[in-house]
Amino acid sequence: MKLSNGVEWALHSCVTLSQSRAPVRATRLAELHGIPQAYLAKHLQALSRAEIVHATAGQVGGYTLTRPAASVTMLEVVQAIDGTEPAYRCTEIRQRGPLAVPAEQCERPCAIARAMAAAQEAWYRALAAVSIADLAAAIDTDSDGTALADVRRWLAGSRH
Repeated sequence: MKLSNGVEWALHSCVTLSQSRAPVRATRLAELHGIPQAYLAKHLQALSRAEIVHATAGQVGGYTLTRPAASVTMLEVVQAIDGTEPAYRCTEIRQRGPLAVPAEQCERPCAIARAMAAAQEAWYRALAAVSIADLAAAIDTDSDGTALADVRRWLAGSRH
């Protein structure tokens, strides 16, 4: 399964937003992560449409999470950025060619389609089981407890 770069950017941005007490501008998020601001803004808009983040205009405007990080899942972010279409789409190839199976014998999905649907469901369950708060805690653990404090200090700095 191939995900767009936007998924990574959106997940990191959500973790960052979970550490801020004030709205964070898109330019600031892009600067922190070293990614193109124009593309990040597009992904932040998708997160906003999905009601994961809220945009506030004005001098002190920016983005905030719409709810606690513990209630925002990786699945929500992935689907906001890359959509909800399954990775696999069955085209009923078994009904083609010289050994085609008649449509009336294809009442249920074939074994391949069933296996792919099961894999998709497992993928969704795994993503739904991890929250932005879980990611933040794991990132902090990976950094021996320094990453989130560094992010909070960086965000508290210049608010341009």
